[in-house]
Amino acid sequence: MDKIIIKDLLLRGIIGINPDERVKKQDILLNIVLYHDIHRAAESDDIADAANYKAISKRVMEYVEASEHMLVERLVTEIARLILTEYPIRRVRVRVEKPGALRFAQSVGIEIDRRREDFGL
Repeated sequence: MDKIIIKDLLLRGIIGINPDERVKKQDILLNIVLYHDIHRAAESDDIADAANYKAISKRVMEYVEASEHMLVERLVTEIARLILTEYPIRRVRVRVEKPGALRFAQSVGIEIDRRREDFGL
């Protein structure tokens, strides 16, 4: 399966369990791999046959910036669910990181790999 890679998408949103994290938006770093067969798009050279990564990125950005999840586990799962239910993507890998979440670490994050059937699709 072919891969479409969205790398280091930096957003701001509410995520976390601490009181200050519930009121102040913080950086959220996303990496997404969309598994999609690109043969038809490569042959036709038509965006209608492609996985529109711009539209997917925009929708994910809107979701993350409006969400207020407590746990990264929930956010990463809901991003995967959104992509797989709203777009013709068969499989997705999503990594969500919180830069600076730990004092001596660049970031802390979770990466998941999900298929449509994981959400009953």
